[in-house]
Amino acid sequence: MALADFGLFGLGVMGQNFALNVAEHGFSISVNNRSLDKVDTTVERAVAELGDKVGNLKGYKDAKEFVASMAKPRKLMFLVTAGPVVDKVIDTFGPLLEPGDILIDGGNEWFENSERRAEHIAEKYNGVLYVAMGVSGGETGARKGPSIMPGGPVAAWEALKPILTKCAAQVDGEACTTHCGVGAGCGNYVKMVHNGIEYGDMQLIGEAYTVLKMVGGLTNDELAAVFTEWNKSELESYLIEITSHILAKKDVDCMKVSDNSKHPDDASRYMVDMVLDRTGNKGTGKMTIKEGAQQGVAIATMSAALDTRFISFDKDVRKKMQGILTGPEVPTVEDKGMLIEDVKNALYCSKICSYAQGMNLIRDASESFKWGVDLGECARIWKGGCIIRAGFLNRIKSAYEQNAALESLLIDPGFSSEILDRQRAWRRIVALNAQIGLPCPAFAGSLAYFDAYRRDTLPGASLVQAQRDYFGSHTFERKDKPVGEMYHCLWTEEHNASTGH
Repeated sequence: MALADFGLFGLGVMGQNFALNVAEHGFSISVNNRSLDKVDTTVERAVAELGDKVGNLKGYKDAKEFVASMAKPRKLMFLVTAGPVVDKVIDTFGPLLEPGDILIDGGNEWFENSERRAEHIAEKYNGVLYVAMGVSGGETGARKGPSIMPGGPVAAWEALKPILTKCAAQVDGEACTTHCGVGAGCGNYVKMVHNGIEYGDMQLIGEAYTVLKMVGGLTNDELAAVFTEWNKSELESYLIEITSHILAKKDVDCMKVSDNSKHPDDASRYMVDMVLDRTGNKGTGKMTIKEGAQQGVAIATMSAALDTRFISFDKDVRKKMQGILTGPEVPTVEDKGMLIEDVKNALYCSKICSYAQGMNLIRDASESFKWGVDLGECARIWKGGCIIRAGFLNRIKSAYEQNAALESLLIDPGFSSEILDRQRAWRRIVALNAQIGLPCPAFAGSLAYFDAYRRDTLPGASLVQAQRDYFGSHTFERKDKPVGEMYHCLWTEEHNASTGH
């Protein structure tokens, strides 16, 4: 019997879909799972979905038989819950593998865990290569073609490349995958920042929707039409597209998750109006904010998005506060056309800032860890398969191709000219929201980020550093002296006495 090109352990929906994707693209794949019934389910799906490719997928219920079924060097991917389960999977299959074999973690793991596991594997399972690989696009992406972000040894990438480039999303004749960098956690990191940008995009769209609905008085059908038009513009993206679909959807086809029972439909209502305003998060947003702080990179838009999710989830407290904390009445504007155009411009400018923040975070981490990440390639592989896919990414790719050392997207000639042309509209929307009491933290955070970076001098920063020196003797640099020379001031007589001066 011919040996399989690939193996996959972990047959949840994502795992099943990716396995079918591999088989459909002409590669033979062996599958295995801790719960053996899912092996049967996956084989049944292969029979139903793969047609004449059905023979490419074979199920195994014994770990040793599963590993033995793969051609060397074995390429064994697992898709399991991040955390301790990953360590168990590694120590289950590690003893069964040989030098040159490749273990691939396709989950949303914290990058430092992947770095640690690479060291563990190198020490305990000599010669086995480890790849942590971001896979974005959800269930549909896994089945039809995701954006795939692998890091780790170049030799592992070269072995995986023929399979990954076929199974990834394809845009403009190119596969949405690349070798992200040599670090074991590099692929995790790029995927983590992708998810942080995703949080920012979703929050910005939510704020645009809120202004148009509450200030513009647009109906759901009008809102759906606006987002449909925006999707034909520079804002074209998957998230804008699905927003137009969501806004047009009536209250039908709603299923109760716990028992799959049908909810009584009311086709006169819109589904979006029935969704409770409590937004969840699965952790990757938190990871991005944590890493922004660790690297010392400002990511205001993403931070605002995560904070808003926390506040939204605190629904009971918001209900109590509503009766206590009052604000201005929200007026309805008459010139809907101007409002729509202003909101569009505010959304686009804020989006540029959000992506600039994400790219800077990847760049700084890559420099810190010596990963060698190509930012233009990051933008390219996000053009298809993933949640933030958008035409806008072509512009980002070009910006980094023209200047690989670009300090920020904000100073790319194309992006900077667009922001300068649109900033008045952006400021009008942020000011309007502040005046009428509608929160727009991502719009406002993006604008504050822009305004801070466009200034050579930040007087408040001088004052804060002086305060730090006053109470903690943290020292400071002087404007009239070379950077790096540190000074301390004896601010009062009390300071003089305490230091003996």
